[in-house]
Amino acid sequence: MSFAEQMMTRALQLAERGLYTTAPNPRVGCVIVKDGSIIGEGWHQRAGEAHAEVYALQAAGDKAQGAECYVTLEPCSHTGRTSPCADALINAGVKRVFVAMQDPNPLVSGQGIAKLKQAGIEVEVGILEQQAHDLNKGFCQRMRTGRPYITSKIAMSLDGRTAMASGESQWITGDMARQDVQKLRARSSAILTGIGTILADDPALTVRPEGDWYPQGQTVRQALRVVVDSQLKIPKHAKILADNHPVLVVTTRDNTLGDLAETITLVNDDGQVDLSALMAALAKREINEVMVEAGSVLNGALLQAGLIDELVIYMAPKLMGDGAKGLFHLPELQTMAQNIDLKIIDIRAIGRDWRICVIPEYSEES
Repeated sequence: MSFAEQMMTRALQLAERGLYTTAPNPRVGCVIVKDGSIIGEGWHQRAGEAHAEVYALQAAGDKAQGAECYVTLEPCSHTGRTSPCADALINAGVKRVFVAMQDPNPLVSGQGIAKLKQAGIEVEVGILEQQAHDLNKGFCQRMRTGRPYITSKIAMSLDGRTAMASGESQWITGDMARQDVQKLRARSSAILTGIGTILADDPALTVRPEGDWYPQGQTVRQALRVVVDSQLKIPKHAKILADNHPVLVVTTRDNTLGDLAETITLVNDDGQVDLSALMAALAKREINEVMVEAGSVLNGALLQAGLIDELVIYMAPKLMGDGAKGLFHLPELQTMAQNIDLKIIDIRAIGRDWRICVIPEYSEES
């Protein structure tokens, strides 16, 4: 590993500290180096607060003159809630900037890099680019396609069942797997479920961190809970409506919930909730990552629509039998060409269970 890669790796480690707190902004880390030694570090901690470059420059002080900067995302060139980071680097007198990846926002992409070059600063782009992208896959996808990155979490038995025929599903997996799910919730901007899950399990879908993985001193950020409920069957006494955290109910009916939850109507040609329109609406709310915690019907509909980007499957060492419910409600597939292939990207043990991460590889016929 080259010295530049070592420094960018450190910047990525710093960026990851903002995994649960920076939304809707990207997670960014920055390292300032002079004469082969780190003289300043920083990461973006929360939207509206200083960016990574500002914290790193503050730590470096006057030593930043003539130094090198390693940053995981192109320094911003525009004034938002904070001033441009490109200007801060120019004013500090750094001589060279290494950028992992260009900003995917088409309105600003490349402008920060151009500003640095115009000021006579050497710029190198692309060091550990894929790692930087993966850290901000939701932000990147929202900027490039106009919809969030959608991850569906499913707990299943070894024989591929997610609930008993009665609907009972608590608890298939063990404590460590359920705490791992809390990490997925914490990094997500929205948690999507269906009315079937609400009626069967009455979940709260809140982030409840245990242990020391959530940043100390930071208020736990609760995701927007989104319920797909075409017939508006959600009980007014449901747990998800009983706290002060935001809820969005998506339906095909007129609102009868009053002030209990925000309600929007999105109807497709079949009279069902328009899931593609829902994702576009969430993107407009600056939702980067959506976590799906739902049953086979909603998961099947999302998969058929080509909207699931990643599946995180927790497989428990138990058997639930033929009568139990499967992972996806899909129409009968007639040919092998209609199958949805899955690319496995990670498998690891989480306590007594296994976590399998896969990416659907949609074909034209699926």
